[in-house]
Amino acid sequence: MQDKKIGAAEAILFSMGHEIAVKDLAQALDLDEEEMDEVLTRLHYKYSSESSGVMLLYLEDHVQLCAKPSFFKDLIRIVKKPKTYELTETMLETLAIIAYRQPVTRLDIEKIRGVKSDYALNGLIEYGLVRETGRMDSPGKPLLFGTTDEFLRHFGFSSLDEMPTFGREELERFRSDAALEAGDEQDLETREDIPV
Repeated sequence: MQDKKIGAAEAILFSMGHEIAVKDLAQALDLDEEEMDEVLTRLHYKYSSESSGVMLLYLEDHVQLCAKPSFFKDLIRIVKKPKTYELTETMLETLAIIAYRQPVTRLDIEKIRGVKSDYALNGLIEYGLVRETGRMDSPGKPLLFGTTDEFLRHFGFSSLDEMPTFGREELERFRSDAALEAGDEQDLETREDIPV
C-alpha cells in the first residue's frame, strides 16, 4: 500500500471535519474495498498510540477523524466551550423508544409513553440526536423519526447493533414496575416487537 494513499485519506478526513462514507472515501482515492480497509487499519494503528491526540472513529459505514476524549479538557482551553445540553428523563424515554423502534412516528411514540411528546421530540431534533427519516406510506403520510450519527457518538456506539438488548426476565420486571408505577395491576401482554 502506498503511503501516499494513506496520507491522502488522512488529509480528506482531517479537512472534512465530519464523518464521511467509507465507499465515498474509497472512490475518491480510487481504491477497492480491501485496499480501503487496509488504509483505515493503518490509520487506526497510527492513532492508537497514547501520544496521539486524534483517533479514527467508526460510525456504521462512515469514518471520522476526531480528538480523543481524553484530551477534551485540554481542547476546551483554547476552543470556545461547546454547547452543552441536558437530556431530561422525558427526552431519554423518547430517545430510547426512537432508538429501539426506528423508524417510528410521533403517534407511536405517544402511544408507548401515554403522553404527548412534542417537546421532547423537538428537543432531541434540536440537539441533533434524532432526525426525520421520511414519511410512512399510510393515510396522512406521518413523519418517521430515527437516530443520527451524533446519537452514536454521544452514547459511544459504533453502530446501532451495539445497543444493549434485554432478556425476557428483565422485560417482565420492567413491565411489572411500569404497571405498578402507573397504578395498573392488570397483566401486560408480552410484546414481540421489543428487542431481546
